[in-house]
Amino acid sequence: MKHVFLLILLCHVSSAVKHSLKFIFTASSGVPDFPEFVAAGVVDDILSGYCDSNKKIVEPKQDWVNRLFEDDPQHFELYTTECSEKPLFFKARINNLKQRFNQSGGVHVLQRMSGCEWDDETGEVNGFNKYGYDGEDFISFDLKTLTWINLKPQAVTTKLRWDTDKARIKYNENYLTEIFPEWLKKYVAYGNSSLQRKDLPSVSLLQKTPSSPVSCHATGFYPDRALMFWRKDGEQLHKDVDHGEILPNHDGSFQMSVDLNLSSVTPEDWRRYDCVFQLSGVKNDIVTKLDKAEIRTNWEKSSDMTVPITAAAVVLVLIFITAVGLMAYKKKKAKCPPSPPDDGSELSEKLNPET
Repeated sequence: MKHVFLLILLCHVSSAVKHSLKFIFTASSGVPDFPEFVAAGVVDDILSGYCDSNKKIVEPKQDWVNRLFEDDPQHFELYTTECSEKPLFFKARINNLKQRFNQSGGVHVLQRMSGCEWDDETGEVNGFNKYGYDGEDFISFDLKTLTWINLKPQAVTTKLRWDTDKARIKYNENYLTEIFPEWLKKYVAYGNSSLQRKDLPSVSLLQKTPSSPVSCHATGFYPDRALMFWRKDGEQLHKDVDHGEILPNHDGSFQMSVDLNLSSVTPEDWRRYDCVFQLSGVKNDIVTKLDKAEIRTNWEKSSDMTVPITAAAVVLVLIFITAVGLMAYKKKKAKCPPSPPDDGSELSEKLNPET
């Protein structure tokens, strides 16, 4: 059940050219042996901080976060306060939604993801704040119109009330356009050595059976701004090619693969094909010639077979990414303004569930 829960919550928003900051709060009901509230901060799809309702302490997950907290104790205090206070707010909200959807028992999940993306080349910033309930979008904030968009019929009441709350609108606009981008730029500066590093992958040719497509598999690269494709006589191929998604590894690096169907290719023509891997910001490509002697297979020595990623690694990644959430927004003495109003009325909603 826990793995199903994690899969439902997984929300991977990958950016090809932008830095990203995500604060994701997750509340659950009816999930045994799992915290009712989980929070984490994710910078460029790398978990940076974590807390839950069981431990109630903020756990930095990167060395640069420790340095940041040492230099800026108020930042750490902000997260600590949110970690202790937010479980009550989110428990109240999930109870409200259960009543609104006429639900009693069973497993239910409420998640909020807020943050921003920032292109450090163009300076473009895009903020977001959205809620999901039981694996489906519920309501989101539109920065262009400064209104809430109900994504489920049950969210109409919330939209109407929040749209008339001008203070809530102003706070959300301020966080999504000013505060979050400021934090993201600060985090990128502190984590420059890791967040902006360039790690090249190891590339292998894999094939399950003699009649299966040949997979060109790259693993261990960072960041996830990469392209990989097959060529014939130096020209990129589109026919008989299947591109896989970029997937995370347990160590924070990434992997990807692209398959080539060779059913109509004669052995004599194999030498005309190669696989090309390109990493953004790296001048030289990694080119791998299609060579039967270099293909790792399932029908040859099992000890030579490289498994791209284990199920255990997948589960670990899911736990790290979906055990997300992190700080909300409380008043900070020097740099951090008060919390966005979309959190402030949660306790009152507990006493007024029809809203």
